[in-house]
Amino acid sequence: MATRTDAPTRREQILKEAARLFAERGFHGVGVDEIGAAVGISGPGLYRHFAGKDAMLAELLVGISGQLLTGAKRRLAEAGAGAGPEAVLDSLIEGHIDFALDDRPLITLHDRELDRLRDSDRKLVRQLQRQYVELWVEVLRAVYPALAEPAARSAVHSVFGLLNSTPHLGRPGSLPGRQTTATLLHRMARGAFAAAGDDD
Repeated sequence: MATRTDAPTRREQILKEAARLFAERGFHGVGVDEIGAAVGISGPGLYRHFAGKDAMLAELLVGISGQLLTGAKRRLAEAGAGAGPEAVLDSLIEGHIDFALDDRPLITLHDRELDRLRDSDRKLVRQLQRQYVELWVEVLRAVYPALAEPAARSAVHSVFGLLNSTPHLGRPGSLPGRQTTATLLHRMARGAFAAAGDDD
């Protein structure tokens, strides 16, 4: 993902290109040969890494859900007992903004192709997502103790909708600079949470 500094493996290269192509043209609009060509190997050569396109899609969507959850848990652990809930919430928002700005094809892919997963994979994605949401709900209610749990959960989902709208903001080159966009998204997310907390 965006935070890696070491060179991606061939498997990661394949997944990155598959996500880009699937997002641009749809799952059924992309052939194995095209994915292979994007990373410089033959289409059949992909089968040394994945059983097929379905396996790539599953790894992409299950993988990003797991990475978001793992990243959020890591941010909480790094914050430690000394950090206040406001700082923890800011850290969670920053982590999700990194995902929203750096992994835009995966957002498009999730919106369009989640239903194509096998039931077991789709259930796993949903399970990971629920855990991710509940982690945010706990932190948000620590910032706004009077906020009821259902309202906090709705606020978290609403903010995710806001942050995950980045694929619809235009092509990457048409946006303001990354830091400007990240700052704006952060301010909007905190504003939405503050409004939810004030309304309770």
